[in-house]
Amino acid sequence: MAEYLLPDVGEGLTEAEIVSWKVKVGDEVAVNDVVVEIETAKSIVELPSPYAGTVTALLVPEGETVPVGTPIIAIGAEASAAEPAAVPEPPAEIDLSNPAASGGGEGESLVGRNKADRGPVRRARKVSSGAAAAQLQAQAAFGPGAAPMVEAEPAPEPVPAQSVARASSADVRVLAKPPVRKLAKDLGVDLATLAPSGPNGTVSREDVEAAAAAGTSYGESQGTHRPYDVPQGEREWREPVKGVRKMMAQAMSQSAFTSPHVTEWVTVDVSRTMQLVERLKSRREFRELRVSPLLVLARACILAMRRTPEINSWWDEAAQEVVYKRYVNLGIAAATPRGLVVPNVKDAGSMSLVELASALGQLVETARSGRTQPAEMSGGTFTITNVGVFGIDAGTPIINPGESAILAFGAINKRPWVDEATGEIVARDVTTLALSFDHRHIDGELGSRFLADVAGLLEDPGTALLF
Repeated sequence: MAEYLLPDVGEGLTEAEIVSWKVKVGDEVAVNDVVVEIETAKSIVELPSPYAGTVTALLVPEGETVPVGTPIIAIGAEASAAEPAAVPEPPAEIDLSNPAASGGGEGESLVGRNKADRGPVRRARKVSSGAAAAQLQAQAAFGPGAAPMVEAEPAPEPVPAQSVARASSADVRVLAKPPVRKLAKDLGVDLATLAPSGPNGTVSREDVEAAAAAGTSYGESQGTHRPYDVPQGEREWREPVKGVRKMMAQAMSQSAFTSPHVTEWVTVDVSRTMQLVERLKSRREFRELRVSPLLVLARACILAMRRTPEINSWWDEAAQEVVYKRYVNLGIAAATPRGLVVPNVKDAGSMSLVELASALGQLVETARSGRTQPAEMSGGTFTITNVGVFGIDAGTPIINPGESAILAFGAINKRPWVDEATGEIVARDVTTLALSFDHRHIDGELGSRFLADVAGLLEDPGTALLF
Protein backbone atom coordinates (compact mmCIF):
# COMPACT_ATOMS: atom_id res chain seq x y z
CA MET A 1 0.00 0.00 0.00
CA ALA A 2 1.26 3.51 -0.86
CA GLU A 3 0.34 6.82 0.74
CA TYR A 4 0.06 9.86 -1.55
CA LEU A 5 1.59 12.89 0.18
CA LEU A 6 0.16 16.35 -0.55
CA PRO A 7 2.66 17.85 -3.05
CA ASP A 8 3.88 21.41 -3.44
CA VAL A 9 2.10 22.36 -6.67
CA GLY A 10 4.19 25.46 -7.24
CA GLU A 11 6.20 28.37 -5.84
CA GLY A 12 6.86 26.97 -2.40
CA LEU A 13 3.24 26.86 -1.22
CA THR A 14 3.07 25.37 2.27
CA GLU A 15 -0.53 24.16 2.60
CA ALA A 16 -3.74 23.43 0.70
CA GLU A 17 -7.40 22.71 1.36
CA ILE A 18 -9.05 19.47 0.25
CA VAL A 19 -11.97 20.79 -1.80
CA SER A 20 -13.50 17.56 -3.12
CA TRP A 21 -12.55 13.92 -3.54
CA LYS A 22 -13.04 12.47 -7.02
CA VAL A 23 -12.76 8.87 -5.77
CA LYS A 24 -14.01 6.84 -2.81
CA VAL A 25 -12.78 3.87 -0.84
CA GLY A 26 -12.95 0.75 -3.02
CA ASP A 27 -12.45 2.54 -6.34
CA GLU A 28 -9.60 1.36 -8.54
CA VAL A 29 -7.44 4.04 -10.07
CA ALA A 30 -4.75 4.16 -12.71
CA VAL A 31 -1.68 6.37 -12.80
CA ASN A 32 -2.67 9.95 -13.71
CA ASP A 33 -6.35 9.49 -12.81
CA VAL A 34 -7.56 12.65 -11.05
CA VAL A 35 -8.27 11.73 -7.44
CA VAL A 36 -8.75 15.04 -5.61
CA GLU A 37 -9.33 18.74 -6.13
CA ILE A 38 -7.38 21.06 -3.81
CA GLU A 39 -7.29 24.80 -3.25
CA THR A 40 -3.94 26.44 -2.68
CA ALA A 41 -3.33 30.07 -1.79
CA LYS A 42 -3.44 30.87 -5.49
CA SER A 43 -5.81 28.55 -7.31
CA ILE A 44 -7.79 25.32 -7.48
CA VAL A 45 -5.75 22.38 -8.75
CA GLU A 46 -6.69 18.81 -9.71
CA LEU A 47 -4.15 16.23 -8.50
CA PRO A 48 -3.55 13.04 -10.51
CA SER A 49 -2.64 9.79 -8.79
CA PRO A 50 1.01 8.71 -8.96
CA TYR A 51 -0.04 5.14 -8.11
CA ALA A 52 -2.32 2.48 -9.57
CA GLY A 53 -4.48 0.23 -7.42
CA THR A 54 -7.45 0.22 -5.05
CA VAL A 55 -8.27 3.20 -2.86
CA THR A 56 -8.10 1.90 0.71
CA ALA A 57 -8.52 5.14 2.66
CA LEU A 58 -9.17 8.87 2.25
CA LEU A 59 -6.96 10.27 5.00
CA VAL A 60 -8.12 13.92 4.98
CA PRO A 61 -11.78 15.00 4.92
CA GLU A 62 -13.13 17.60 2.48
CA GLY A 63 -12.82 21.18 3.74
CA GLU A 64 -9.71 20.56 5.86
CA THR A 65 -6.47 22.45 5.25
CA VAL A 66 -3.25 20.45 5.71
CA PRO A 67 0.48 21.15 5.24
CA VAL A 68 2.41 20.01 2.18
CA GLY A 69 3.76 16.50 2.79
CA THR A 70 0.69 15.26 4.70
CA PRO A 71 -0.59 11.81 3.59
CA ILE A 72 -4.00 12.43 1.99
CA ILE A 73 -4.95 9.10 0.37
CA ALA A 74 -3.89 5.46 0.63
CA ILE A 75 -3.82 3.30 -2.50
CA GLY A 76 -3.34 -0.46 -2.33
CA ALA A 77 -1.81 -2.97 -4.70
CA GLU A 78 -2.43 -2.75 -8.43
CA ALA A 79 -5.59 -4.43 -9.68
CA SER A 80 -5.27 -8.04 -10.78
CA ALA A 81 -5.06 -8.76 -14.49
CA ALA A 82 -7.59 -11.55 -14.03
CA GLU A 83 -10.40 -9.11 -13.36
CA PRO A 84 -12.95 -8.51 -16.12
CA ALA A 85 -11.62 -6.32 -18.92
CA ALA A 86 -13.44 -3.20 -20.02
CA VAL A 87 -15.46 -3.59 -23.21
CA PRO A 88 -16.88 -0.89 -25.47
CA GLU A 89 -20.30 -2.32 -26.30
CA PRO A 90 -23.55 -3.26 -24.46
CA PRO A 91 -24.60 -4.71 -22.11
CA ALA A 92 -21.96 -2.57 -20.41
CA GLU A 93 -23.25 0.46 -18.54
CA ILE A 94 -21.79 3.89 -17.99
CA ASP A 95 -20.35 4.99 -14.66
CA LEU A 96 -21.96 8.35 -14.07
CA SER A 97 -20.62 8.81 -10.57
CA ASN A 98 -17.90 11.05 -12.00
CA PRO A 99 -19.26 14.40 -13.37
CA ALA A 100 -16.35 14.59 -15.83
CA ALA A 101 -17.73 11.55 -17.65
CA SER A 102 -20.50 13.68 -19.10
CA GLY A 103 -18.15 15.69 -21.30
CA GLY A 104 -15.55 18.45 -21.14
CA GLY A 105 -15.64 22.17 -21.69
CA GLU A 106 -13.42 24.22 -23.92
CA GLY A 107 -9.79 24.09 -22.91
CA GLU A 108 -10.36 21.16 -20.57
CA SER A 109 -9.45 17.54 -21.05
CA LEU A 110 -11.90 14.76 -20.29
CA VAL A 111 -11.13 12.80 -17.16
CA GLY A 112 -12.80 9.72 -18.65
CA ARG A 113 -11.66 8.48 -22.07
CA ASN A 114 -11.92 5.30 -24.07
CA LYS A 115 -9.72 2.49 -22.77
CA ALA A 116 -7.93 2.26 -26.09
CA ASP A 117 -6.90 5.92 -25.77
CA ARG A 118 -5.66 5.92 -22.20
CA GLY A 119 -4.55 2.44 -21.21
CA PRO A 120 -5.54 1.00 -17.79
CA VAL A 121 -8.58 2.67 -16.27
CA ARG A 122 -10.35 2.67 -12.95
CA ARG A 123 -12.97 -0.05 -12.87
CA ALA A 124 -16.47 1.28 -13.00
CA ARG A 125 -18.94 0.78 -10.22
CA LYS A 126 -21.79 -1.45 -11.35
CA VAL A 127 -25.00 0.53 -11.47
CA SER A 128 -28.60 -0.46 -11.72
CA SER A 129 -30.19 -1.27 -15.03
CA GLY A 130 -32.21 1.93 -14.75
CA ALA A 131 -28.99 3.80 -15.58
CA ALA A 132 -29.28 2.52 -19.15
CA ALA A 133 -31.38 5.59 -19.89
CA ALA A 134 -28.55 7.80 -18.67
CA GLN A 135 -26.09 5.95 -20.93
CA LEU A 136 -28.34 6.54 -23.94
CA GLN A 137 -28.66 10.23 -23.08
CA ALA A 138 -24.91 10.64 -22.61
CA GLN A 139 -24.12 8.92 -25.91
CA ALA A 140 -26.70 11.04 -27.72
CA ALA A 141 -25.29 14.26 -26.30
CA PHE A 142 -21.56 13.61 -26.46
CA GLY A 143 -21.08 10.51 -28.62
CA PRO A 144 -19.67 7.11 -27.63
CA GLY A 145 -16.77 8.79 -25.79
CA ALA A 146 -19.22 9.88 -23.10
CA ALA A 147 -19.34 6.33 -21.73
CA PRO A 148 -15.63 5.63 -21.12
CA MET A 149 -15.72 3.59 -17.93
CA VAL A 150 -17.66 0.41 -18.59
CA GLU A 151 -17.58 -3.11 -17.31
CA ALA A 152 -19.06 -6.33 -18.64
CA GLU A 153 -21.71 -7.89 -16.41
CA PRO A 154 -22.82 -11.51 -16.27
CA ALA A 155 -25.96 -12.05 -18.36
CA PRO A 156 -28.36 -9.51 -16.86
CA GLU A 157 -32.03 -10.30 -16.89
CA PRO A 158 -33.96 -8.55 -19.66
CA VAL A 159 -35.45 -5.25 -18.58
CA PRO A 160 -38.78 -4.21 -20.12
CA ALA A 161 -38.54 -1.09 -22.24
CA GLN A 162 -41.20 0.62 -20.18
CA SER A 163 -39.07 0.14 -17.05
CA VAL A 164 -36.20 2.01 -18.64
CA ALA A 165 -38.54 4.75 -19.81
CA ARG A 166 -39.77 5.20 -16.26
CA ALA A 167 -36.28 5.64 -14.82
CA SER A 168 -36.42 8.15 -12.03
CA SER A 169 -34.35 11.32 -11.83
CA ALA A 170 -32.18 9.59 -9.23
CA ASP A 171 -31.18 7.00 -11.85
CA VAL A 172 -30.62 9.47 -14.70
CA ARG A 173 -27.88 11.99 -14.05
CA VAL A 174 -28.42 15.49 -15.39
CA LEU A 175 -26.24 16.12 -18.45
CA ALA A 176 -23.87 19.07 -18.04
CA LYS A 177 -20.24 19.73 -18.81
CA PRO A 178 -17.72 19.99 -15.93
CA PRO A 179 -17.41 23.83 -16.02
CA VAL A 180 -21.20 24.10 -15.81
CA ARG A 181 -21.30 21.67 -12.87
CA LYS A 182 -18.60 23.70 -11.13
CA LEU A 183 -20.55 26.92 -11.69
CA ALA A 184 -23.76 25.33 -10.37
CA LYS A 185 -21.95 24.15 -7.25
CA ASP A 186 -20.46 27.60 -6.63
CA LEU A 187 -23.85 29.32 -7.08
CA GLY A 188 -25.76 26.75 -5.06
CA VAL A 189 -27.97 25.69 -7.97
CA ASP A 190 -29.40 22.15 -8.10
CA LEU A 191 -28.93 20.94 -11.69
CA ALA A 192 -31.78 18.45 -11.31
CA THR A 193 -34.27 21.32 -10.94
CA LEU A 194 -33.33 22.99 -14.25
CA ALA A 195 -34.96 22.65 -17.65
CA PRO A 196 -31.97 22.10 -19.99
CA SER A 197 -31.73 24.34 -23.04
CA GLY A 198 -28.36 23.15 -24.38
CA PRO A 199 -27.72 20.74 -27.26
CA ASN A 200 -29.19 17.24 -26.81
CA GLY A 201 -30.76 18.06 -23.47
CA THR A 202 -27.66 19.39 -21.69
CA VAL A 203 -27.77 22.08 -19.01
CA SER A 204 -25.94 25.19 -20.21
CA ARG A 205 -24.09 27.93 -18.36
CA GLU A 206 -26.97 30.28 -19.20
CA ASP A 207 -29.46 27.90 -17.54
CA VAL A 208 -27.44 27.94 -14.32
CA GLU A 209 -26.92 31.70 -14.30
CA ALA A 210 -30.62 32.34 -14.96
CA ALA A 211 -31.61 30.06 -12.08
CA ALA A 212 -29.15 31.77 -9.74
CA ALA A 213 -30.42 35.22 -10.74
CA ALA A 214 -34.03 34.17 -10.23
CA GLY A 215 -33.42 32.61 -6.83
CA THR A 216 -31.11 35.16 -5.20
CA SER A 217 -29.46 38.51 -5.85
CA TYR A 218 -26.09 37.05 -4.92
CA GLY A 219 -23.92 36.49 -8.00
CA GLU A 220 -20.83 34.51 -8.83
CA SER A 221 -18.49 37.35 -7.98
CA GLN A 222 -19.80 37.45 -4.41
CA GLY A 223 -18.46 34.07 -3.52
CA THR A 224 -20.01 31.70 -1.03
CA HIS A 225 -21.76 34.24 1.22
CA ARG A 226 -25.39 33.32 0.57
CA PRO A 227 -28.33 33.47 2.97
CA TYR A 228 -29.23 29.81 2.41
CA ASP A 229 -25.78 28.73 3.66
CA VAL A 230 -26.58 30.09 7.12
CA PRO A 231 -28.39 27.93 9.72
CA GLN A 232 -32.02 28.99 10.07
CA GLY A 233 -32.52 31.70 12.69
CA GLU A 234 -28.88 32.84 12.83
CA ARG A 235 -28.27 36.56 12.29
CA GLU A 236 -24.54 36.32 11.58
CA TRP A 237 -21.96 33.72 10.68
CA ARG A 238 -18.21 33.28 10.37
CA GLU A 239 -16.16 31.95 7.51
CA PRO A 240 -12.45 31.08 7.79
CA VAL A 241 -10.14 33.17 5.61
CA LYS A 242 -8.04 30.72 3.66
CA GLY A 243 -6.83 29.74 0.22
CA VAL A 244 -7.09 32.39 -2.49
CA ARG A 245 -8.84 34.91 -0.23
CA LYS A 246 -6.10 34.65 2.40
CA MET A 247 -3.35 35.16 -0.17
CA MET A 248 -5.24 38.11 -1.69
CA ALA A 249 -5.63 39.78 1.71
CA GLN A 250 -1.95 39.38 2.57
CA ALA A 251 -0.77 40.60 -0.84
CA MET A 252 -3.03 43.67 -0.86
CA SER A 253 -2.09 44.64 2.70
CA GLN A 254 1.62 44.34 1.92
CA SER A 255 1.27 46.39 -1.27
CA ALA A 256 -0.90 49.11 0.26
CA PHE A 257 1.47 49.70 3.19
CA THR A 258 4.74 49.26 1.28
CA SER A 259 4.28 51.16 -1.99
CA PRO A 260 3.17 54.80 -1.75
CA HIS A 261 0.15 54.83 -4.07
CA VAL A 262 -0.92 57.76 -6.23
CA THR A 263 -4.08 57.53 -8.35
CA GLU A 264 -5.00 59.73 -11.32
CA TRP A 265 -8.22 59.77 -13.36
CA VAL A 266 -9.15 60.74 -16.89
CA THR A 267 -12.56 60.69 -18.61
CA VAL A 268 -12.43 59.69 -22.27
CA ASP A 269 -14.72 59.74 -25.30
CA VAL A 270 -14.29 56.19 -26.61
CA SER A 271 -16.87 56.33 -29.41
CA ARG A 272 -14.24 55.59 -32.06
CA THR A 273 -12.93 52.64 -30.04
CA MET A 274 -16.47 51.22 -29.94
CA GLN A 275 -16.72 51.63 -33.72
CA LEU A 276 -13.38 49.86 -34.13
CA VAL A 277 -14.58 46.96 -31.96
CA GLU A 278 -17.62 46.49 -34.21
CA ARG A 279 -15.44 46.54 -37.34
CA LEU A 280 -13.03 43.99 -35.87
CA LYS A 281 -15.91 41.63 -35.00
CA SER A 282 -16.85 41.45 -38.69
CA ARG A 283 -13.33 40.57 -39.84
CA ARG A 284 -12.57 36.96 -40.65
CA GLU A 285 -9.55 36.80 -38.30
CA PHE A 286 -11.68 37.66 -35.27
CA ARG A 287 -14.87 35.71 -35.97
CA GLU A 288 -13.99 32.90 -33.53
CA LEU A 289 -12.59 35.27 -30.90
CA ARG A 290 -14.04 37.55 -28.25
CA VAL A 291 -13.50 41.17 -29.27
CA SER A 292 -14.26 43.85 -26.67
CA PRO A 293 -13.07 47.32 -25.62
CA LEU A 294 -10.81 45.55 -23.10
CA LEU A 295 -8.79 44.19 -26.03
CA VAL A 296 -8.23 47.70 -27.42
CA LEU A 297 -7.33 49.01 -23.95
CA ALA A 298 -4.82 46.18 -23.42
CA ARG A 299 -3.15 47.00 -26.73
CA ALA A 300 -3.14 50.71 -25.89
CA CYS A 301 -1.38 50.07 -22.56
CA ILE A 302 1.28 47.96 -24.26
CA LEU A 303 1.94 50.69 -26.83
CA ALA A 304 1.99 53.48 -24.21
CA MET A 305 4.66 51.64 -22.21
CA ARG A 306 7.09 52.21 -25.08
CA ARG A 307 7.13 55.93 -24.20
CA THR A 308 6.97 55.39 -20.42
CA PRO A 309 8.91 52.19 -19.61
CA GLU A 310 8.85 53.05 -15.88
CA ILE A 311 5.24 51.79 -15.81
CA ASN A 312 6.56 48.33 -16.71
CA SER A 313 9.29 48.30 -14.05
CA TRP A 314 9.55 47.24 -10.41
CA TRP A 315 11.09 48.75 -7.28
CA ASP A 316 13.44 46.19 -5.71
CA GLU A 317 13.47 47.32 -2.08
CA ALA A 318 16.18 44.88 -0.96
CA ALA A 319 18.63 45.89 -3.68
CA GLN A 320 17.49 49.53 -3.81
CA GLU A 321 17.21 49.27 -7.59
CA VAL A 322 14.52 49.79 -10.20
CA VAL A 323 14.17 46.72 -12.44
CA TYR A 324 13.10 47.57 -15.99
CA LYS A 325 11.52 44.84 -18.14
CA ARG A 326 11.65 44.48 -21.91
CA TYR A 327 8.66 42.12 -21.84
CA VAL A 328 5.05 42.71 -20.81
CA ASN A 329 3.19 40.06 -18.79
CA LEU A 330 -0.26 41.63 -18.84
CA GLY A 331 -2.42 40.75 -15.82
CA ILE A 332 -6.22 40.86 -15.88
CA ALA A 333 -7.87 40.93 -12.44
CA ALA A 334 -10.74 38.42 -12.29
CA ALA A 335 -13.33 37.98 -9.53
CA THR A 336 -14.08 34.31 -8.84
CA PRO A 337 -16.26 32.62 -6.21
CA ARG A 338 -13.13 31.90 -4.16
CA GLY A 339 -11.60 35.37 -4.36
CA LEU A 340 -9.71 37.70 -6.66
CA VAL A 341 -7.11 36.18 -8.97
CA VAL A 342 -4.81 37.98 -11.41
CA PRO A 343 -3.62 35.65 -14.17
CA ASN A 344 -1.43 37.24 -16.80
CA VAL A 345 -0.78 36.87 -20.50
CA LYS A 346 2.90 36.04 -20.91
CA ASP A 347 4.84 38.20 -23.40
CA ALA A 348 1.71 40.11 -24.39
CA GLY A 349 3.91 42.87 -25.78
CA SER A 350 5.15 40.64 -28.61
CA MET A 351 1.67 39.48 -29.69
CA SER A 352 -0.39 40.62 -32.64
CA LEU A 353 -3.90 41.89 -31.96
CA VAL A 354 -5.37 38.54 -33.03
CA GLU A 355 -2.99 36.62 -30.74
CA LEU A 356 -3.76 38.97 -27.87
CA ALA A 357 -7.52 38.51 -28.35
CA SER A 358 -7.11 34.73 -28.28
CA ALA A 359 -4.90 34.82 -25.17
CA LEU A 360 -7.28 37.13 -23.28
CA GLY A 361 -10.25 34.91 -24.15
CA GLN A 362 -8.50 31.80 -22.83
CA LEU A 363 -7.37 33.61 -19.69
CA VAL A 364 -10.91 34.76 -18.84
CA GLU A 365 -12.50 31.35 -19.46
CA THR A 366 -9.88 29.58 -17.36
CA ALA A 367 -10.36 32.04 -14.49
CA ARG A 368 -14.16 31.72 -14.59
CA SER A 369 -13.96 27.94 -14.41
CA GLY A 370 -11.63 28.16 -11.40
CA ARG A 371 -8.76 26.38 -13.17
CA THR A 372 -6.12 29.13 -13.16
CA GLN A 373 -2.78 27.59 -12.16
CA PRO A 374 -0.14 29.24 -9.93
CA ALA A 375 2.30 29.66 -12.83
CA GLU A 376 -0.34 31.66 -14.73
CA MET A 377 -0.49 34.20 -11.88
CA SER A 378 3.23 34.69 -11.34
CA GLY A 379 5.57 37.10 -13.07
CA GLY A 380 3.03 39.81 -13.94
CA THR A 381 4.40 43.25 -14.87
CA PHE A 382 1.24 45.38 -15.25
CA THR A 383 -2.43 44.81 -14.42
CA ILE A 384 -5.81 45.95 -15.75
CA THR A 385 -8.87 45.63 -13.52
CA ASN A 386 -12.12 45.92 -15.43
CA VAL A 387 -14.53 47.35 -12.84
CA GLY A 388 -16.81 48.50 -15.66
CA VAL A 389 -18.36 45.03 -15.92
CA PHE A 390 -20.02 45.75 -12.56
CA GLY A 391 -21.33 49.13 -13.72
CA ILE A 392 -18.67 51.03 -11.73
CA ASP A 393 -17.21 54.24 -13.16
CA ALA A 394 -13.80 54.27 -11.45
CA GLY A 395 -11.85 53.37 -8.33
CA THR A 396 -8.46 53.50 -6.63
CA PRO A 397 -7.00 50.04 -7.32
CA ILE A 398 -4.14 48.64 -5.24
CA ILE A 399 -0.99 47.71 -7.15
CA ASN A 400 -0.37 43.99 -7.57
CA PRO A 401 2.80 42.92 -5.66
CA GLY A 402 5.87 42.84 -7.89
CA GLU A 403 4.48 45.52 -10.19
CA SER A 404 4.47 49.32 -10.27
CA ALA A 405 1.09 50.28 -11.72
CA ILE A 406 -2.50 49.11 -12.21
CA LEU A 407 -5.23 50.59 -14.41
CA ALA A 408 -8.95 50.51 -13.54
CA PHE A 409 -11.24 50.43 -16.59
CA GLY A 410 -14.64 51.96 -15.84
CA ALA A 411 -18.06 51.36 -17.36
CA ILE A 412 -18.69 52.62 -20.89
CA ASN A 413 -22.05 54.35 -21.29
CA LYS A 414 -23.73 57.14 -23.21
CA ARG A 415 -23.13 60.59 -21.74
CA PRO A 416 -23.61 64.18 -22.93
CA TRP A 417 -20.35 65.42 -24.41
CA VAL A 418 -19.29 68.80 -25.74
CA ASP A 419 -17.93 68.59 -29.29
CA GLU A 420 -14.75 70.68 -29.22
CA ALA A 421 -15.02 71.59 -32.90
CA THR A 422 -18.65 72.80 -32.92
CA GLY A 423 -19.36 73.44 -29.24
CA GLU A 424 -22.53 71.34 -29.52
CA ILE A 425 -23.62 68.86 -26.90
CA VAL A 426 -23.79 65.35 -28.34
CA ALA A 427 -24.29 61.84 -26.97
CA ARG A 428 -21.02 59.91 -26.92
CA ASP A 429 -19.64 56.64 -25.50
CA VAL A 430 -17.63 57.72 -22.47
CA THR A 431 -15.53 55.91 -19.87
CA THR A 432 -13.20 56.75 -16.98
CA LEU A 433 -9.68 55.37 -16.51
CA ALA A 434 -7.95 55.41 -13.11
CA LEU A 435 -4.22 54.70 -12.85
CA SER A 436 -2.57 53.84 -9.52
CA PHE A 437 1.24 53.86 -9.54
CA ASP A 438 4.21 53.50 -7.18
CA HIS A 439 5.29 57.05 -6.38
CA ARG A 440 8.77 55.98 -5.24
CA HIS A 441 10.03 55.91 -8.82
CA ILE A 442 7.07 56.98 -10.96
CA ASP A 443 6.45 60.68 -10.47
CA GLY A 444 3.40 62.66 -11.52
CA GLU A 445 4.83 63.52 -14.92
CA LEU A 446 5.50 59.89 -15.88
CA GLY A 447 2.17 58.64 -14.57
CA SER A 448 0.28 61.43 -16.30
CA ARG A 449 2.11 60.87 -19.61
CA PHE A 450 1.25 57.18 -19.63
CA LEU A 451 -2.40 57.76 -18.73
CA ALA A 452 -2.73 60.52 -21.34
CA ASP A 453 -1.24 58.25 -24.02
CA VAL A 454 -3.65 55.42 -23.19
CA ALA A 455 -6.59 57.83 -23.21
CA GLY A 456 -5.48 59.26 -26.55
CA LEU A 457 -5.29 55.81 -28.12
CA LEU A 458 -8.82 54.98 -26.94
CA GLU A 459 -10.16 58.31 -28.16
CA ASP A 460 -8.53 57.87 -31.58
CA PRO A 461 -7.23 54.32 -32.19
CA GLY A 462 -5.67 55.49 -35.44
CA THR A 463 -2.94 57.28 -33.48
CA ALA A 464 -1.47 53.85 -32.69
CA LEU A 465 0.49 54.31 -35.93
CA LEU A 466 2.53 56.97 -34.15
CA PHE A 467 3.88 54.58 -31.51
